Amino acid sequence: MVNGTNRVIFEQLYPDVVEPQRATAGSAGYDVRAYLQGRSIEVLAGSQSKQLFDCKDRLILRPGERAAIPLGFRASLPEGLEAQIRLRSSIAFKRGLVMPNSPATVDSDYPGEWLILVANGINEPVAIHHLERIAQIVFTRFETVQWQSGLVIATSNRTGGLGSTGT
Repeated sequence: MVNGTNRVIFEQLYPDVVEPQRATAGSAGYDVRAYLQGRSIEVLAGSQSKQLFDCKDRLILRPGERAAIPLGFRASLPEGLEAQIRLRSSIAFKRGLVMPNSPATVDSDYPGEWLILVANGINEPVAIHHLERIAQIVFTRFETVQWQSGLVIATSNRTGGLGSTGT
């Protein structure tokens, strides 16, 4: 349940998948777990791709490698709601994993298994374990707009691009 009124339909793709859960009553995010057992995981090193088959209980990412980690479920979101997936801070700080597209967005009409993209950002191998809490989901409302061609009138002198307000 999100905001007390919206329901997210959660479908386990495997019997031992754990439903996303908030750790405390004040937690904004719902923790999700890596689902690796018996899976084929795509791992990229630079522009080279390779498949790892039958991960069993863990996946080892070497320095610079990226992987799409399956979460073992799919879900249906109410219209107007997106799911933002972020690494758990302990995974980033203690283990050196990063999310190249953080936060990742899952749209309400995405029908497939949810995944999290991670990269090894340190100079040593990092293990990701089966059913390890790896990320969290935060739900956000969004607006849709219509784009219209026209002249944009500058309302300030901010024309310097990135960092244009100073250092």
